[in-house]
Amino acid sequence: MKQWIDRLRLLGKLALQDLWHDRKVSFCIAASLVAVIAPLLLLFGLKHGVVSQLQEELLRDPRNLEVKMLSSGNYDDAWINRLRQVPQTGFAIGQTRSLNTQADLMIGMQRFVENAEIIPTRAGDPLLNDPLSALKGNDAILSYSAAQRLQAKVGDTVRLRAARRLDGISERGEVNLQIVAVLDASRFGRAAAFVAPDLLLDLEHFRDGYQVAALGIASGKPLNGLAPQYARARLYARDIDSVAALEHWLNRQNIQTSSRLADIDNVNAINHLLGLIFGVIAGAALIGCIASLVGAFLANIDRKRKSLAVLRLLGFNSPAVGGFVVLQAIALSLIGYVGGLLFYLAGSQLFDQLLGSSQSTGGFVCHITFWHGLAALFLSLLVAALVAVMGAVRAISIQPAESLREL
Repeated sequence: MKQWIDRLRLLGKLALQDLWHDRKVSFCIAASLVAVIAPLLLLFGLKHGVVSQLQEELLRDPRNLEVKMLSSGNYDDAWINRLRQVPQTGFAIGQTRSLNTQADLMIGMQRFVENAEIIPTRAGDPLLNDPLSALKGNDAILSYSAAQRLQAKVGDTVRLRAARRLDGISERGEVNLQIVAVLDASRFGRAAAFVAPDLLLDLEHFRDGYQVAALGIASGKPLNGLAPQYARARLYARDIDSVAALEHWLNRQNIQTSSRLADIDNVNAINHLLGLIFGVIAGAALIGCIASLVGAFLANIDRKRKSLAVLRLLGFNSPAVGGFVVLQAIALSLIGYVGGLLFYLAGSQLFDQLLGSSQSTGGFVCHITFWHGLAALFLSLLVAALVAVMGAVRAISIQPAESLREL
């Protein structure tokens, strides 16, 4: 084993010394690799950066994950739970009829919001993106617009008021809400309060003429264990790629839906188009690179036939001579890859500075990940190995006697 390692070390040392001896030719071969690797890395970095930026913008806005149910129905807890079990579902919660999702919010008599939206929420709500969304009792989260109009902050108490007319008599139900958080303006633009699902059901029962003790109303029909019923669900897909499948699942049940699938499809189309362009350019560049390297290696081997014959005469067998050529190809590919990577780093910084400062390309990014770089290295070594095999076949055919013909 040690003898084999020593031979390999000697072979590697001779290969590197030979490259240094013919450093002008070695530089030309390495430069041809850099000329292919650097533009491909930059091109892929631009493609990956543009698509990643578009995808991040989609993910930053949770409304892109929302699938809206346009038609009203009659859904129970079992159906909502079945909807949550769909693999593409990221978040689902039952929602009452639209008329029952509005109420007045007030602090004192001077600060109030009429017909604010009352929206149910629970843990994991992507719209809120806040661990406090697991609300209990009379806790509430206000939108920025509602908090601004009420001049409310976390810890304040807001009074929720709803009205109904029962048997010709006007009645008002009221409940105090404790503010536990205020949303950023970018999360939700309208005046709204996010509450626990039970409170929203209380509002619907109240308007449907039932007794609701939570709202301070003792008149009306008794609930008597009335099972919850929902008109629709507030629904979000697990990720961008799940929106279409989730919408199709609802459509198969004759539920009309609306989503931002068109925007998602546009990003996917851009990704496909850029991938196709990159694939064509990369394929043409690789074919040209392989052809150029094959010609350069074969010409270099023909130029060194006498030197390779001397190696055979000194006792190097055919596999050793073939390994000599392969090691040189790998060394040159590593040099070319490192050079291409350095040019990519410089070029990506230039792109980010020039394009990132433009309003039309704000936040522009040209970058590749560690795994992309590793894949590029593997591809470079693979191309070098393929070329080296062709050169090794030519080198193995050289006979030791060729070194004696010119003596």
